[in-house]
Amino acid sequence: MRSWTGRISLFAGALALAAALHSFAWPGKARSATDPAGAEVDVALVLAVDISYSMDPDELELQRQGYVQALRSPAFHEAVRKGVHGRVAIAYLEWAGPQSQYLIAPWTLVDGPESSAELASLIDKAPTRRAYRTSISAALDKAVELFEQGNIKALRNVIDISGDGPNNQGRFVTVSRDDALARGITINGLPILLKRPGYLDLDYLDEYYRDCVIGGPGAFLISIRDRDQFAEAIRTKMILEVAGQFPPRTLFDHAQAGGNPANCMVGERQWRQRMDN
Repeated sequence: MRSWTGRISLFAGALALAAALHSFAWPGKARSATDPAGAEVDVALVLAVDISYSMDPDELELQRQGYVQALRSPAFHEAVRKGVHGRVAIAYLEWAGPQSQYLIAPWTLVDGPESSAELASLIDKAPTRRAYRTSISAALDKAVELFEQGNIKALRNVIDISGDGPNNQGRFVTVSRDDALARGITINGLPILLKRPGYLDLDYLDEYYRDCVIGGPGAFLISIRDRDQFAEAIRTKMILEVAGQFPPRTLFDHAQAGGNPANCMVGERQWRQRMDN
């Protein structure tokens, strides 16, 4: 019969083993090297990308490849490296109507060419889709939700939103914009003006983005008016967002640019007119 001393020794050993097992990081439970939760980064950047039916399939491909190429660009890697922390956090979100937000790539820590290339491959391999309606406001709201859930210590929080039309469903875009700005988030824009004005299109979409969508410290937009501009515009915008710089005057409009303010409810008005006809 074991002595009490022996039993206590066995019990203590079992407790030590249990503690060791509890602290052991089991496969699949360990924090990923690309998980930015709790990390200090130069910028947390949500790439919010329009996939509404007004985007042609070839435009969708050009748009996605623009982001993929930007993430693989040595110039982008250099911009990341030169930051205070030398790393950024990026999430890639595709959106259309209020119920159509698809998180293609969750928050990912990018700290060099390898992690940037892994994120690019994840985006590149995702199936392409399109969805109905255009809710810039819902995309902004979803991006804000991602920031709140990310637990990322960023010097700057930025939403980078692209689109080829105005908000026509969901909350008013200015309400969602102002909610994001109140949380210290900067919103930059990539208005796409490839089509001639017609069905739910605006020939002044850049002005609409300027007055109704973007905002916050250092906010800017870069317009795309030609298919050949996709890759360069997206790469330039992402480099500037990581570096926290303004683009050259030839490429952008400040949020405070002059001119008459755009009608921020023009998309909703267009949709009502369509329904009435």
